Amino acid sequence: MALLSKIFGDANLRVVKTFEPVVEEINALEARFEVLSPEELRTKTTEFRERLSKEETLDDILPEAFAAVREASKRTLGQRHFDVQLMGGIVLHQGKIAEMRTGEGKTLVATLPAYLNALTGKGVHIVTVNDYLSRRDAVWMGQIYDALGLTVGVLNHEASYLYDHSAKPPAEDAERDLLGSFRVVHDFLRPVSRKEAYAADITYGTNNEYGFDYLRDNMAYTLEQQTQHGYSFAIVDEVDSILIDEARTPLIISAPDEESGELYRTFARLVPRLKAPEDYTVDEKLKAVAITEEGIDKVEGLIGKKLYEGGHEAETIRLVHHLEQALRANALYLRDRDYVVKDGEVIIVDEFTGRLMPGRRWSEGLHQAIEAKESVQVQKESRTLATITFQNYFRMYEKLAGMTGTAATSAEEFHKVYKLDVVSVPTNKPNVRKDLPDLVFRTEKGKFMALASRVKALNEAGAPV
Repeated sequence: MALLSKIFGDANLRVVKTFEPVVEEINALEARFEVLSPEELRTKTTEFRERLSKEETLDDILPEAFAAVREASKRTLGQRHFDVQLMGGIVLHQGKIAEMRTGEGKTLVATLPAYLNALTGKGVHIVTVNDYLSRRDAVWMGQIYDALGLTVGVLNHEASYLYDHSAKPPAEDAERDLLGSFRVVHDFLRPVSRKEAYAADITYGTNNEYGFDYLRDNMAYTLEQQTQHGYSFAIVDEVDSILIDEARTPLIISAPDEESGELYRTFARLVPRLKAPEDYTVDEKLKAVAITEEGIDKVEGLIGKKLYEGGHEAETIRLVHHLEQALRANALYLRDRDYVVKDGEVIIVDEFTGRLMPGRRWSEGLHQAIEAKESVQVQKESRTLATITFQNYFRMYEKLAGMTGTAATSAEEFHKVYKLDVVSVPTNKPNVRKDLPDLVFRTEKGKFMALASRVKALNEAGAPV
């Protein structure tokens, strides 16, 4: 194995080495860009766009565009892109996944390909994992784009914004640049319509916001009501979480349907009397339940009527549907894990991020079944109007790229599903961290006992945990 590696070399290393001449070219341009006035640096954007209109390509102007972004970053944030960050920017521009270790500055890396591709005028979408990061990154990195004459939009759950450079309280601005990862100065975000946020050169938002806006656009009656205007280039942060872990998660827009509150409450009172596995079986992986013959007999005795009765197929389907949803709500969905009850409302907890998702509801009557289980007001049942998975949504982009610290383990799946290659970007300084093998425990109790023991040992040694 070692001999083969020596003969053919490391494939990832060979890819990284192809970036070195480009990085050298960018570095050679640094002195030329340092002497430009703010106005001259800003007009570089106009110059680049004119050159693109005369049949130059993005690859042709990449070195100068990256040099411009680096200079703008030095002037606005006091941060200079390292050579390895330039490499990461090249990887993203090529429509690949950049695997970068935690702390290597992925947020800053994204500014390079985002600026370059925004020069086409088709818009760039940067995908974050929550609303806070969308605001933070747009405000933090917005200074770079603004210095280069580009506009920046932000999508949040119930609001949308444009980065506004006119608000510049000196003390807060300096603190933001120093503590950008922890503080957002909302004075720099001006509320605008959804359409205006998408019309910006670069737009920050979560995967949920992009996906639901796509569904709403497909339900719009006129072009004027649509907000998105194309799917040219997307950069996805924590790409393994969004494109792999959540790939098959459906986004659903639904509307109120029939009123069945009393039926949900009836079955909510009934299902705790059923016992698994004799009355029903549970499939945790598929989030499914199946009633057994014994269970059917018990339910029929409790409600005083037949579930399956000839000549009443519609009523049978209705009763069985409510029974199955009540069973799912009782057996598969746990309070304070899958949802919380707040102010008399059942709010979904995102299974990947642990964040609350107010306004989102499970479909097909499941949400109503959980409301009945928790003895809160049962809202009207909903019917699906539009739906799409994250996988199908992101495959619509002409070019897709992503960043994460742990992509190599999913490299095969990325290539198979999205035709995306993974490139591991070197660290700026030698990595001294040791990556040890995973520890697997047979029980959750065993895992936490081992964790407590390890924390105790580290604490006694005076090491931080």
